Amino acid sequence: MEASPAVVECRDLTKRFGPVIAVDAVDLDVRSGELLALLGPSGCGKTTTLRLIAGFERPDTGSIVLDGSVVAGERFVSPERRRVGIVFQDYALFPHLSVAKNVAYGLRDRASRGRRVAEMLDLVGLAAMADREPHELSGGQQQRVALARALAPDPSLVLLDEPFSNLDAAMRSQVRDDVRRILVDAGATAVVVTHDQEEALSIADRIAVMRAGRVVQVDTPAGVYADPQDRFVASFVGNADVVRGEADRSKVSTVFGELPLARPVRAGVVDVVVRPERVRLRLDGEGHAQVDGITYYGHDQVVAVVLVDGARVRARMVAGPAFEPGDRVDVSVSGPVLAFPLDRPDPDPGPRPVPEGDSRETT
Repeated sequence: MEASPAVVECRDLTKRFGPVIAVDAVDLDVRSGELLALLGPSGCGKTTTLRLIAGFERPDTGSIVLDGSVVAGERFVSPERRRVGIVFQDYALFPHLSVAKNVAYGLRDRASRGRRVAEMLDLVGLAAMADREPHELSGGQQQRVALARALAPDPSLVLLDEPFSNLDAAMRSQVRDDVRRILVDAGATAVVVTHDQEEALSIADRIAVMRAGRVVQVDTPAGVYADPQDRFVASFVGNADVVRGEADRSKVSTVFGELPLARPVRAGVVDVVVRPERVRLRLDGEGHAQVDGITYYGHDQVVAVVLVDGARVRARMVAGPAFEPGDRVDVSVSGPVLAFPLDRPDPDPGPRPVPEGDSRETT
């Protein structure tokens, strides 16, 4: 299937704050109608990238094309002229205005304003709450008001900065599903910034993983999880443990025995990435591993074991009383695994801290 045209094109995008490179030569496309997640740890440059796209920051080098027009590079277009809707982390609703008036804010055409507000409130399921004030709403409802306000002017792009971080865990999953549904129903193109891997995997069509100001991989959620391009992505996206092994092309010798490789690597010592859902445990009084702890999640549990070489790995399985701390177990791994040579460094040693005295956001 042919890819949709790009609504946003970032090329060689770079932003410095003093000696700190917050965004480092980023190339990134956002396709029409997709939800792209910018995922990475604190300090990786994802929020600065979002602010560059919004126009809140000027890039030092590089360019941004939005909906076919240059908005940064050869010229700079101010935020209010970019047709970009923004949902802030704290929602930024006007406390003294009703829900309807919050959504109407920014709509210039008086003749169609009432109709457009009604459409947006219907889209987000809050038509019955048009006259309420923000303090009368739950956090999830406030989130939907903020999204309705961002969508009301029919923007080319919607930007969401850590939109679920203020919600409790019980509400977060439902609101996340609601936001995705609303964006899809609106036919919106959107970029969401998050440090939460589960959030990115569940909401996005594609994920751009960032580290130390750079985009290190862009792929579908399944692609990023199953085929990470380096050890950082493998360890950061989803749960993973790393053990040493000796690779020989299509297989690797490990403490678990010989395992097939998902993709070949040259012979030598490697780091082997093991996902908890691939680890199998069997009670064995003569086993070479010992159960170290069990974390219960209701629908499943994670059993941590210490291997004979001292390495610690986790096994995810259906919840139940199968194991207890101290049990001796036999450990195996199902399916092929990924391995990364020790002499191939990750793209960067880690996030670059903001120097003391510089309070600007670089996340």
